[in-house]
Amino acid sequence: MALAGLLTLLSSPVGVSLAGPAAAHDATSDVYAAVTPAAESDVTAVLDLEYDLLMKSAWLRAEAYEATGRADQLAQLDEHERAVDGYVTDRFVVTYDGEPCIPSLDTADVVERGERAYASLTYTFACDGEPEGVHEVSSDLFPDVESFVHSTETIVRYELDEEEGSAVLTAASPTLTTGENRLLKQVGEFFVLGGEHLLFGLDHVLFLLALLIGARRLRDVVWTATAFTVAHSVTFLLAALGVVSVPAIVVEPVIAASIAVVAAVDLHLIWLGRGFASGVAPGLTSGGGTTSAPVRDALRWRAPAGTRDELTGWDRWRLPVVFAFGLVHGVGFAGALGIDAAWSWTLLWSLLSFNVGIEAVQLGIIAVVFPLLVLLRVRAPQAARWVLGTTTAGIVAVALYWVAERLTSAP
Repeated sequence: MALAGLLTLLSSPVGVSLAGPAAAHDATSDVYAAVTPAAESDVTAVLDLEYDLLMKSAWLRAEAYEATGRADQLAQLDEHERAVDGYVTDRFVVTYDGEPCIPSLDTADVVERGERAYASLTYTFACDGEPEGVHEVSSDLFPDVESFVHSTETIVRYELDEEEGSAVLTAASPTLTTGENRLLKQVGEFFVLGGEHLLFGLDHVLFLLALLIGARRLRDVVWTATAFTVAHSVTFLLAALGVVSVPAIVVEPVIAASIAVVAAVDLHLIWLGRGFASGVAPGLTSGGGTTSAPVRDALRWRAPAGTRDELTGWDRWRLPVVFAFGLVHGVGFAGALGIDAAWSWTLLWSLLSFNVGIEAVQLGIIAVVFPLLVLLRVRAPQAARWVLGTTTAGIVAVALYWVAERLTSAP
């Protein structure tokens, strides 16, 4: 009954508090860096860092990190330029042939990424050395020891030393070195990044959980997961490549609403008792047999002989609805990746790796959760109805809270 305990936690007041946007998005942070060549061996780096987090990490007063509005934030950046510059250049370093390049802050701006203000700092790194040298880029921005966030990742897009690509710098792997055969490493980095985004992005996990709770047999899971995967893969690639652009103030509330809609349908079906009658799994007969037989039947592609699925309106509309919501989730995935660059094969490899990472974690969740749900429904149908009903109600409550918060926080 470990699954029952997990589902009950999610639906409890503690679970709801853990499920808020802070747990889904604010526990960690991403830094975005675009690194390109300047004159000779010099380098230009444009760094985008969350504004309030940067001001806190530079140990400035509340009036600095609580500033709202672009004009006030620009004024604070100008007033505290030395402190901000010192913090950033201590933790973002460029070297050339092993020698540190000298940074100078050219411009400071405030831009919006998603629903958040980011300080956009443009640096020139003056590098001395012979031509044909090797650059290294290292980042230790917003480390865990500062305790404001954890597991910060710096997503770097670079064109250096006749090499072009993307990289994810972490505490375990903080340095990018040109001249290495980086394609396999790049693929691995973005695969892990995609998996982490799905696993730790609670809104996407709750959407997947709501789909699994509403599934009656393996066939439902396969078709639903396929529809969601195809839809979000299409819009993810198009949005990340700049072909499709939808503002976050639209995407984020719709993602939350999609969770609420799917979970509300689940709750309605559970209230009607669908799938819990006579102590059998959804869509199965109630006549005798061992526990293993109904479990096997639920994992089969088709219903066992002599039974007939009772179709509802939701059964007929499930795939189109999930596909439509998947399109929106794909835009959300692209926003989380934060790459804004022209088409290139290296960029495509990064995007595909990120998306495969998402799919791998999604399949892992399905492989673990769906069989456990089947066992729970077969072996303890009344308990399953209570646990799944309570869990689904909790998901609806969390999703509606997110919808209201994201609408009211929109500028």
